Amino acid sequence: MVEPYRYVWLVWASAFLAVWALLYALFPRQRRAMGWASLYTTPFGLAEPLFVPAYWNPPSLFDLAQRTGFVLESLIFCFAIGGVGSVLYNIVTGARLEAVSAAQRHHHRHRWHRAALLTPFVVLPALLPLRWNPIYPAMLALGTGALATVTCRPDLTLKTLAGAVLFFGYYFVFMLALDAFAPGYIGQVWNLPALSGLRVLEVPVEELGFGLAFGAYWAGVYEHVCWQRVAAPPARDDGRPGGPACTARTAQS
Repeated sequence: MVEPYRYVWLVWASAFLAVWALLYALFPRQRRAMGWASLYTTPFGLAEPLFVPAYWNPPSLFDLAQRTGFVLESLIFCFAIGGVGSVLYNIVTGARLEAVSAAQRHHHRHRWHRAALLTPFVVLPALLPLRWNPIYPAMLALGTGALATVTCRPDLTLKTLAGAVLFFGYYFVFMLALDAFAPGYIGQVWNLPALSGLRVLEVPVEELGFGLAFGAYWAGVYEHVCWQRVAAPPARDDGRPGGPACTARTAQS
C-alpha cells in the first residue's frame, strides 16, 4: 500500500502551500494576518500522533508516520491552512481590519477574552479520555472555540459563519482533488471502519466537519487575539503592503 501513495501526502500538503503562496503574493494587505496565523497553526502539526493510526495512517516521508506518528507533511499542511483560513473572508469580501478602541476593549464581555481564546485547548484534552476517535474531539473543540469567540466578540459573528462556509468549500475542493489525483487513497489511508462510514463523493463527512469547524474558529482568531475588527470594505485594494499590526496588548480584557 505504501509505495503507490508514498508522496501523495507531500504533494497534497504542497498544493495547500501553493495556494497560500499565491494569495500571499496577490493580496499584500493580508500578509501580516497570514504570516501570524500560519506561525501559530504550524505547531498543531505536532499533534499528528493523536490521529495516526486511529484516524488515518498516511504513507509519509521517511516512513515517519508509521515509525513515530509524527509527519513532516502535517507541518506544511497546518502552516498553509492556518494562513488561508484566517484571511479567506477578507479576500472574498474585500474587508479591511481596524483596531478595536480602548473603550470597547473594556466592555464587560471581554472579561472572558482569555477564556474564549483558550476554549479549544481546554475542550480537546477534556474530551480525549472519552476514547472517541480523535477527529470528533478535535471538531468539537474547534466548534466550541468558535462559539466562545462570537460570545465574547459578537462583531465577529458574520466573519465566523462566513469563514466556516468559505473554508468548508475550499477544503472540500481539495478533498475532491485528492480523490481524483490518487484514486483509492482515501479508502486505503483513512481508518474508515472507525468512523461514521458516511461519505460525500468519497470524502468522509469527518473531513468536511473538520473543514467547517476549522474555518469557523480560525476565521476570527487573528482579530480576537490582536484586538482587530472588520471595517467597512474598501472600494478597491490598491495593493500596497501593510495591514493591521498585532499589538502586544492582547492581555487586556
